[in-house]
Amino acid sequence: MQEKLSQSHHQTVKKAALGGAFLMAMSAVGPGFLTQTATFTQSEKANFGFAILICILVDIIVQLNIWRIIVVAGKRAQLIANEVVPGLGYLLSALVALGGLFFNIGNVAGAGLGLNVLFGIPVIWGAILSAIFAIGILIVKNALKYVDWTVQILAIIAVLVLIYMLIVTKIPYEQAVSHTFAPTKIDFYSILTIVGGTVGGYISFAGGHRLLEGGAKGQADIKYVNLGALTGIGLASVIRVMLFLVGLAVVLTGTKLDPTNPAASIFKTAAGSFGLKFFGLLLFAAGMSSIIGSTFTSTSFLDYAVNDRSVRFRDYLTVGFIAFATIVFALVGQPAKVLVVVGALNGLILPIALAILLVAALKEPIMGVRYHHPIWLSITGWIVVLFMAFASLKTIFTLF
Repeated sequence: MQEKLSQSHHQTVKKAALGGAFLMAMSAVGPGFLTQTATFTQSEKANFGFAILICILVDIIVQLNIWRIIVVAGKRAQLIANEVVPGLGYLLSALVALGGLFFNIGNVAGAGLGLNVLFGIPVIWGAILSAIFAIGILIVKNALKYVDWTVQILAIIAVLVLIYMLIVTKIPYEQAVSHTFAPTKIDFYSILTIVGGTVGGYISFAGGHRLLEGGAKGQADIKYVNLGALTGIGLASVIRVMLFLVGLAVVLTGTKLDPTNPAASIFKTAAGSFGLKFFGLLLFAAGMSSIIGSTFTSTSFLDYAVNDRSVRFRDYLTVGFIAFATIVFALVGQPAKVLVVVGALNGLILPIALAILLVAALKEPIMGVRYHHPIWLSITGWIVVLFMAFASLKTIFTLF
């Protein structure tokens, strides 16, 4: 009987690990992800490959640390933070939820614009339909199962769209590879921006909290941490590399991308009106998956104080979270200044959150007496903390 329970647990946690991988990856692949990649590909050309390479290495360090500590402790990040310093978890919750709340404005706008490109319906109505769809997925009974299915389908759509674009575009592979490993110029700002956009704010915790809610707990489930984190990083990285290669092929022809929508320019230039439709599909997939990822993770930071699940407090948070973003977009559009400030905030959340968890990893009452955090993860984790703290503070001082 115990063996059957063990097999059932492992199957459940394995599904949760893969669900967490797709949730994390597709949370990262939002409308901002598409715009950043297109913009930096135009300004840096093949040298942007080096920034992507550094981003992938930082992603691995951050996600393996955060997922591992959350799962071994068996608690959400904010509860761990409260055990490190009483009250610290409430600060972390506020930072993550606030960043996710305002970034959802861009996610809703992106999904609405995607439907506008595909079907010609007004962007605001596309945003409202996307919001309703996301709420339905997140509050339905057995929501985690439908969340997993949805983000996996959206990931498949994104990958297939980009594979098609690679096929119809002449890609300068040799130049891309050579500059990735031997860049002629390094742009510090681009590295900071894409790292923050891939593992900043709520994205850092999306997979770890999904794995925790799927039943993972303790050292026995560390192998699923590795499976989920590396799969998610791999998926997000593949999507970014494919978009970078298509964009590089376009900008090397001398094409100037439209600054208001540089990613759309890439698809239209490479494959005409048909390519633009494909961009609409990709933008809708990116926006929808990010709405779901942002809302799931941000609300997971806000409902831990409520023990009576019959109240369905998480569902009310979910509706309010998505409705707020949709209403703000409907009334004032996409407030660029707010999103820039929140972007800096999300970049600052990463070193704060990672530092808290690295401290927690050394505390026996939190992690257990038999757990020893790998030295290489601790050292590289603190290097990332220092790098991102310096970069984030420099960015904030520049803004103000």
